[in-house]
Amino acid sequence: MDLVFSAFVVLLFAAVILLVEGAWLWWSASHGGGARRIAKRLRLMSARGGGGGDKVSILKQRRYSANPWLEPRLRRLPRLALLDRLLLQAGGRWSVAQFLAWSAALLLAGLLLPPLWSPPLALALAAPALGAALPYLLARRLRRARLHKLEQQLPEAADFLGRALRAGHSFANVLQMVADELSEPIAGEFRATHEEINYGVPMNEALQSLALRVPLTDLRYLVIAVLIQRESGGNLAEVLGNISRLIRERLKLQAQVHVMSAEGRLSAWILVLLPLAVMLVMSLTNYAYISVLWTDPAGVKLLWYAAGGMLAGIVWMRGVIRIRI
Repeated sequence: MDLVFSAFVVLLFAAVILLVEGAWLWWSASHGGGARRIAKRLRLMSARGGGGGDKVSILKQRRYSANPWLEPRLRRLPRLALLDRLLLQAGGRWSVAQFLAWSAALLLAGLLLPPLWSPPLALALAAPALGAALPYLLARRLRRARLHKLEQQLPEAADFLGRALRAGHSFANVLQMVADELSEPIAGEFRATHEEINYGVPMNEALQSLALRVPLTDLRYLVIAVLIQRESGGNLAEVLGNISRLIRERLKLQAQVHVMSAEGRLSAWILVLLPLAVMLVMSLTNYAYISVLWTDPAGVKLLWYAAGGMLAGIVWMRGVIRIRI
């Protein structure tokens, strides 16, 4: 009897251990850190438009919204793929639904707040449009800053690709090495390309997706060189080295132009800040004289018109001193 009871206790203990182990393995596979990382990588895969999306949507479509009810309705709206691509190029921090929600909220604020301030009619009419456009302008600024950083990292990535190819690595493995060794954001772009290839996307299509996500002329040269080499053969490492030298020379010329236009940028800053500095000094030295601008209705109108003129001047000076190469 004691032997049977002991065997029963041992088997019960083993069953409990196996049950706990099975529950832990199930939780790790469905909710653990590895599962979350895989789900995040799948969500970050780039959108490629509507054609054929049913078969490969898990790889090639970013979600427009976390709401299952809203997602298919946003998919039906035209031109949202372009907006999603802009957000992806800006860093992928926002979804399309979040972007549209912020735009709608700022549009509503632009409609409700101007009557409380009694601004000029032109500003009151422009306030809703400016509020709705603010998220778009912010996304464009983030996109420009991210693309500039990618452009600065591209020569190092091309050199890395060339050295790794000379060492005998395959091109797919070189993509993973770039993702592991270099810093963001270029590491994330090459990592996404390598993962697309691992998930079964043809290399030509994955490279074209990379060029679509990162609209840089220099990167397109790199992608075209790889595609031509895959079709006709050739020394890809040497081609990548030449592309790297070309990019470095163009960035060097761009830096020289930036230095030569520094005087114009400094003049623009002075012209923008000088009226504000004069107003601050006059507020400290002769407040009764300058306070007419915000105590008298005519003065308030003059301030609004001055702000509009300064804004127009900033846009014009930015166009003058910004030189594209």
